[in-house]
Formats: sequence, structure tokens, C-alpha cells
Amino acid sequence: MERGRVLTKRLAHDDLAAVARVRAELRELLRHWGGPGRADLAELLTSELVTNALVHTDRGAQVTASLGDGPGARVTGRLRVEVRDFVSRHPTLRDRPPEDSTSGRGLLLVHTLADAWGVRAHGVGKVLWFELEAEGVP
Repeated sequence: MERGRVLTKRLAHDDLAAVARVRAELRELLRHWGGPGRADLAELLTSELVTNALVHTDRGAQVTASLGDGPGARVTGRLRVEVRDFVSRHPTLRDRPPEDSTSGRGLLLVHTLADAWGVRAHGVGKVLWFELEAEGVP
């Protein structure tokens, strides 16, 4: 559900089609946000975290995306996306997944492309998050 500059969505563990729905709702939230390619990057990183949560856990996930306040926040505010799941095991950042592997690159993409990111314990489970500035960090 979208409220102002916040998107919150609860996802069932077996609903991989939810990834596309989250991307579409995020795209709408970010319609007037960021420089060239920033909203596309936000969609990519969000879909990686959501997919990981749905594939590697069996209790679903919750996604929250919010635009921070600041000068011209509707266009230039900082975006923060959090994906909460209900498994306490933290993911492992791989330096380089095997070339023939079909998985293992999502967290590396987040690490490489986000302006900031992290993992924190949250009750029963954890939250993986990333932040992007509207215009990028030089």
C-alpha cells in the first residue's frame, strides 16, 4: 500500500509474482524522483532483495520504501528500501560467485551499486536495507 512518499507491502513466501508488483509500485512512487537511471537502479536492487527474501526464507517478507525529506524531497530526497524477513540467518556477501552459478550476485549488486546498505537484526528475523541519493554519489 502506498501512502504519500512511503510504500509498504507484505509478501507471502511462495509469491514470486510479487516481485513484479513491488517493482511496479516502486516505479510509481519514484515517478518524479532522481536523475537518469536512479529509479531503474532502485527497482533492480529492490527486486534482488525481495527475491532473496522470498527464495531463501519460508515465511514471507515485508518491503518498505520511503523517500526522505530534504530540499525538493519529491524529486531529490534520499530513498531507503528495507526488506524484512523472518529468518535470523544473515546473508553472506560473496566476493565473486562462480561464473556458471545462476545465483549469488544479488547482495554483491546491492553492495556495489547502493550508496549505503546493511543488515540488522529485527525481532524474529532481519532487515536488509539500502539507500540511494536521487542524483547519485560521485
